[in-house]
Amino acid sequence: MLGNETRITEFILLGFQDLADFQILLFLTFLVIYIVAVTGNILIFVLVIFDQHLHTPMYFFLGNISFLEFCYTASIFPRMLSALLTGNKVISFSSCFTQWYICATLIVTECCLLCAMSYDRYLAVCKPLHYVTMMKTQTCVQLAATSWLSGFTVFLPLLILMLQLHFCGPREMDHYFCDYSPILHLSCSDTRMLKQLSYMVAAMFVLFPFLLIVISYVYIITAIFKIPSTTGRQKVFSTCSSHLTVISIFYGSLIVVYMLPKTEGKGSTGKFSSLLYIVLPALANPFIYTLRNQEVRKALRNIIGRIIHYKLIP
Repeated sequence: MLGNETRITEFILLGFQDLADFQILLFLTFLVIYIVAVTGNILIFVLVIFDQHLHTPMYFFLGNISFLEFCYTASIFPRMLSALLTGNKVISFSSCFTQWYICATLIVTECCLLCAMSYDRYLAVCKPLHYVTMMKTQTCVQLAATSWLSGFTVFLPLLILMLQLHFCGPREMDHYFCDYSPILHLSCSDTRMLKQLSYMVAAMFVLFPFLLIVISYVYIITAIFKIPSTTGRQKVFSTCSSHLTVISIFYGSLIVVYMLPKTEGKGSTGKFSSLLYIVLPALANPFIYTLRNQEVRKALRNIIGRIIHYKLIP
């Protein structure tokens, strides 16, 4: 019997089967979202690399987050778009666990990167005289490397344990990508330890960075209110507003998806709510940092000007 359990080599992602009549419409909608998200995040990543004015700690972390959002959408959308277009909902055992591992690690990495950005803003606002010496290039690289390394290592024990699970059927997963809870739900093994470990990881690498972010912004807001002039307060707050908006979108969507009470029998609702934190941060971040940030807009104009100048001059 155990031998039969381990012979499962593929899962079936049911996706949006409740909306069978709207598969083409869903495909076109998600295709547009994917193209816009990928283009926007790659554009910011390229700007941060090639524009000298954006070679600062804040934009260094922003470039990391933009590259992360590109990787995150690329790990989910192509497979989902293919299923909507062709109707092939089968995903191999190894591809399913690989997709989950990549998505989970990127979420933890983003939490750590957002925490590093809040530390950067804290030093810039509350410790301006020490900012240059404390946020050196080496420090930024170390913070970013630690964030990426934390994401990719913290889930390795969980991945190893999950690969030892037995799956005795059914193979149908009521989701459009391989998420943690749906995978455990299909297993006929005891998954209580895996659930407890996931709570520990979430507390250490999701909630703890969020707590540090909140503490940083308490100090930042307190420092802003101590500035005597209204113009000075607005100028300082504008340097943090984009980052604060991104944090609100990312953690707000995570809270809606994973912390609010689940309603039984509302699988479609759960799937669409998970789109909130998959789509919204990747789609909104480029617009937030381009529409509300003068430096990024200026860098974008410079790059476009260089391209036009290069094409006009033979």
